[in-house]
Amino acid sequence: MLTLEGKTAIITGAARGQGEAEARLFARLGGRVVLADVLDEPGKRVADEIGEAARYVHLDVTDEEGWQAVVDTAVSAFGGVDVLINNAGVFRSMPLADESVENFERTLRINLVGPFLGIKAVREAMVAAGGGSIVNISSVGGLTGIPRTGGYGASKWGLRGLTKIAALELGQYGIRVNSVHPGVIDTPMVAEVAAMPESGAHPGVALGRVGLPNDVAGLVAFLASDASAYLTGAEIAVDGGSSAGPMPPAAAQGEAAAQGEAAAVG
Repeated sequence: MLTLEGKTAIITGAARGQGEAEARLFARLGGRVVLADVLDEPGKRVADEIGEAARYVHLDVTDEEGWQAVVDTAVSAFGGVDVLINNAGVFRSMPLADESVENFERTLRINLVGPFLGIKAVREAMVAAGGGSIVNISSVGGLTGIPRTGGYGASKWGLRGLTKIAALELGQYGIRVNSVHPGVIDTPMVAEVAAMPESGAHPGVALGRVGLPNDVAGLVAFLASDASAYLTGAEIAVDGGSSAGPMPPAAAQGEAAAQGEAAAVG
């Protein structure tokens, strides 16, 4: 049975969406969580609802001093840091020709520099603990090019690379570093830029539905746990199959199924 008993995790972007789902699941699995976000009111509410196993700290992930305050809270409240989930991020859709330098750089600072600062901030505490797990939340947009996502895509590709470099450098200390690549997940951030179908259907992916925050949280919990003790430097898509390739049209699917049935009978 998956357990996070005895582990303390820092989760950024934990006030809502995937980060909130991760924080709640971690606590249910026996872990302690420090929720970090810039959305103070919902962040404090989530921490209060979780109870004694949670603390909330305001954090702008681009603020190096702010990171130290989060680590200090984890150490003083729960005795150390075993897990870091770099979940906080921003999404912006814009053609490259219309993208401003300011917005491009802002996206990079939050989505890439933020996790870099987080890795640096927890390193000492994890080394002292004899190891740990860092999970960087990238995107399917960090596995393949997606039009109109110049800043976002560049940041997520960069985070994918940073993950592998950190895995190689920190493995000697027992610190594992992996990246998770969600597809379309029904979160407030995604809803701000794209309407989610009420039915939850997504015919463009193999599983035929939009992902949910808990779909990502379960994978993240596995990577944070000792069940993944020999897994580092990996990139794992949780996208309903979208990165496997485009779905064929419905008619083609039916024809392929019929051909498969005929072959099986023959």
